[in-house]
Amino acid sequence: MATAHDQDFTEFTEASYASLLRTARLLTGDRHAAEDLVQAALVKVYLRWGRSGSWASPQAYARKVVVNLYATWRRRRWHTETAHPGGEGAAVADGGDMAGGADTRLELARALRALPRAQRAVVVLRFYEDLSVEETAELLGCSPGTVKSRTNRALERLRATGALAGYAGRGTR
Repeated sequence: MATAHDQDFTEFTEASYASLLRTARLLTGDRHAAEDLVQAALVKVYLRWGRSGSWASPQAYARKVVVNLYATWRRRRWHTETAHPGGEGAAVADGGDMAGGADTRLELARALRALPRAQRAVVVLRFYEDLSVEETAELLGCSPGTVKSRTNRALERLRATGALAGYAGRGTR
């Protein structure tokens, strides 16, 4: 018999899973690694679910766990496989129109995977999750100035590869 605690967590998981998976997929560049990452994150969130009433946003907390686990896994070289350029991991994370602009999205996905972990995390959180500089800094445990400099360096690298050419005028703030 499920408790109210379990029912609340199940509802949270059903409402948040797709968003967490998209974030993880953009961070890892691989659907299977992203699924593993989200599952591990949800286990950690579940173990602390009794304290969820004190969280400003359970979704933000879960996203932070995903980002932190990703950083830990990268540091430990847990994930030894890499997504192959143009392979399944390069597909659009939101499942949108796969025909229009597919080459541009594939190029952007490749360029994103080539960024250092910290820069990739900043780009994903700032431009995909649409978090502010301050929210990103809090989530990553760094200063707003660090977020700004990482964003600047990441965008410079993406521009240098030509990966942002198809996104001109789309607010690469």
